[in-house]
Amino acid sequence: MVMIEQRHIPNILTFGRMILVLPIVSCLYSEYYRQALALFFVAGLTDAIDGFLARKFEWKSRLGAIVDPLADKLLLVSAFIALTFLGKIALWLTVLVFARDVVIVCGGVYYRYTVGTIQMAPSRLGKLSTLAQITFVLVVIISLAGLPMPEKTAYWGQWLVAILCVASGVQYVWVWSRKTITEAVSGTDAGKT
Repeated sequence: MVMIEQRHIPNILTFGRMILVLPIVSCLYSEYYRQALALFFVAGLTDAIDGFLARKFEWKSRLGAIVDPLADKLLLVSAFIALTFLGKIALWLTVLVFARDVVIVCGGVYYRYTVGTIQMAPSRLGKLSTLAQITFVLVVIISLAGLPMPEKTAYWGQWLVAILCVASGVQYVWVWSRKTITEAVSGTDAGKT
């Protein structure tokens, strides 16, 4: 029998969340909205549990630091794309969410190859944007599942997601542009001495 070290549990939960993406998308396309909602809830629960365990017991790893945000993005982007294809989320919002992530990743790659090693952590505004996206997807799926939801919740939710997406994207660009310029100037000054 294979024994799993406890410190690997957060990463196992993260990979479990990644595996849930396909069944969630499949349920959405098949219009099994209640099943999609249940699976999305389980995925969210694994995210909360793996984060709690990693922090509480110091079961943090380099792999987890990379894979956990990727699992979150995979889940969110897949849900946004599926719900957009189904006509339940506006295309402009999905493009905005995706474009923000692409800009952040491209900025990180640029920084890495022009300045050096990057230690990027999500800002509070970035975390709030992700929370709004998750909540919005949940609201849309809850509505599709025929469960009670206050009128216009999804409508106002899309605007909240858009505002936070733009604000956090601008914040990341601003902070990392300044950091890149500062590092470039420091490197130039160091070369002169």
